[in-house]
Amino acid sequence: MRRIAVQPQVRTTWQLSERRSCAILGVNRKALHYQPVRRDDPVLRRRIKEIATTRIRYGYKRITVLLRREGWLVNVKRVRRMYREEGLALRARVPKRRRAVIVREARVIPTAPNQSWSMDFMHDVLADGTKIRLLIIVDNFSRESLALEADYGFKSTQVVEVLRRLITGRGLPQRIQCDNGPEFQSVQLDQWAYWNRVKLDFSRPGRPSDNAFCESFNNRVRQELLNPHWFTSLLDVRSRAAEWQRDYNTNHPHSSLANLTPAEFAKRATNMSLQAAISGVAVE
Repeated sequence: MRRIAVQPQVRTTWQLSERRSCAILGVNRKALHYQPVRRDDPVLRRRIKEIATTRIRYGYKRITVLLRREGWLVNVKRVRRMYREEGLALRARVPKRRRAVIVREARVIPTAPNQSWSMDFMHDVLADGTKIRLLIIVDNFSRESLALEADYGFKSTQVVEVLRRLITGRGLPQRIQCDNGPEFQSVQLDQWAYWNRVKLDFSRPGRPSDNAFCESFNNRVRQELLNPHWFTSLLDVRSRAAEWQRDYNTNHPHSSLANLTPAEFAKRATNMSLQAAISGVAVE
């Protein structure tokens, strides 16, 4: 390939014909004019997705073997390309023996509230040096702050209790994105997610960008709530956090939401969904 790239320069410098320069460099003339043709077979692509769905732990190599058994004349590199384009690659590390974990790397962009939430923990200290933690839960579509809970420490049972309170008034999410903390990898949270049919989407190690919505919100909490204040007690933290959360949801203009507040954006999205549903019924 480097010879092909240099060939025009050789012709210009030495005033050689294409045939002569190719002979000197040992390059086939057909390679200069070759245009790659990428064939796409939607039936094959659909079959690869079907196999990956039913054979959860199979990578592209085993899928290639199954396709050949079915009579497909496929090259392993072609299967690998489609496999990656469809976002079917397996994650290298997932929590062991967890039933509600998403094992493939497919990432979806939420298009409505409650499709995807994010969870994370933040740390701070009181005025007397006592360490505290904050549990953050955000709706990735509307950017609403769903939970901003403060305590000296959190157990997995407390995380589950906060989620139970949230779904009572808001409904269940389809998936929850979180990091690999022990509270999120716990059996209690996995059982709650399994019985409620909620998928747990764990960030890949060393990839905070996998939970980008929550990381962005954490930065806002740090700048506007934690850094400007010294908290005298846990009760003081909870009071100020609840006040800041209400202000954020109802008054904070969000640039990615066309400068609407999270509450306004969520309300508008809900109204549009209802209107679309009514229109669909009317058309039928």
